Amino acid sequence: MQVLGMHRAPGELEPIERASTAELRALQLERLQWSLRHAYENVAHYRRSFDAAGVHPGDLRLLEDLARFPFLTKQDFRASYPFGLFAVPRERVVRIHASSGTTGKPTVVGYTARDIDTWTGLVARSIRAAGGRPGDMVHVAYGYGLFTGGLGAHYGAERLGCTVIPVSGGATERQVQLIRDFEPRIIMVTPSYMLAIADEFEKQGVDPRECSLEIGIFGAEPWTESMRAAIEQRLDLSALDIYGLSEVMGPGVAQECAESKDGPCVWEDHFYPEIIDPVSGAVLPDGEEGELVFTCLTKEALPVIRYRTRDLTRLLPPTARSMRRIAKITGRSDDMLIIRGVNVFPTQIEEAILRCAGLAPHFYLEVTRDRNLDELAIHVESQAGADAAGVAHELAHYVKNYIGISVRVNVLPPGGVERSQGKAKRIVDRRKL
Repeated sequence: MQVLGMHRAPGELEPIERASTAELRALQLERLQWSLRHAYENVAHYRRSFDAAGVHPGDLRLLEDLARFPFLTKQDFRASYPFGLFAVPRERVVRIHASSGTTGKPTVVGYTARDIDTWTGLVARSIRAAGGRPGDMVHVAYGYGLFTGGLGAHYGAERLGCTVIPVSGGATERQVQLIRDFEPRIIMVTPSYMLAIADEFEKQGVDPRECSLEIGIFGAEPWTESMRAAIEQRLDLSALDIYGLSEVMGPGVAQECAESKDGPCVWEDHFYPEIIDPVSGAVLPDGEEGELVFTCLTKEALPVIRYRTRDLTRLLPPTARSMRRIAKITGRSDDMLIIRGVNVFPTQIEEAILRCAGLAPHFYLEVTRDRNLDELAIHVESQAGADAAGVAHELAHYVKNYIGISVRVNVLPPGGVERSQGKAKRIVDRRKL
């Protein structure tokens, strides 16, 4: 299997981005047949799940046949922790990333050298689609480390021929100072943190509209058209959506194009999208809303077959490129929250609470937005005689260390959390109110 077209001159459109539907579908079928064989022959999980479903890679003769194959879920990543889904010897894995999973254990993903090369090329393609060009200076304010955002953006910008400022997240005063001093044209960051940076400009007495930024490439969390309008108005830049998730690759699975700004274009030469009914699992026609499912067509280290992203959206027809687009994410088909780019599940919080002696297993989560940044509060009951301040500190420390976010903990007296007669209501989302 060859990965083609990733090393063209910087800034030049790749032929696949203008390919006919027939050419694209033929390439997808060839690559999908390879990916299914690769997964089945090298990953025990896929052999078991395919055999249990009564399907074999040879059964895929048309793209539509993919619907016969079983889904991959976050629970499968958890059961295979840490390297059970890898399809190559560990020695061929040149990098490991991880994201928050449904328990304290992260979702682990690995990359071969070719995977990194593919990912780098797709992020470069994404930055170019957003209007970036060789020689541009790119301010990367995504987090670096196990999170895929920072390094994914960094490598892609370098591949395009840009100058990278690897600032990472946090230290907002310093972010503003560097933007003022270095005058980057592009920023890559979460949309909520972009508004926090705008606040800091104003706090320093500087009009953010006067800064050098012309293009913002925003991802890692859902955001609305109203937030796009707010960012563009406050900073006088073009705000574009980049979509990705660690399990599939990282940022650069899909990118909104500067010409149209009508939803991220899925790079279908490497990722095959489906929309399914979240309950039945049936594949839905393009244009209908459901849960987004991805199959990777070229990944070596960790082949991904029909991964349920839990993101609710629609597949839209091509516009600026030959590939289909996804509409804005409207919600989730599970109970995951995304807080400042970090995936958070109530089950993770429950596990953390159960580790803290002195806390009862009755709690709910409250999500608010303070100056455009999401905040999470845990309201939890203490046990009789517990030191409320001590257990609050212990729980906040555990969540910070193992889930990766700062939270406010409100310890209530015994009986302080309202009991439910049915399924416990774990989340109060005040961002929508």
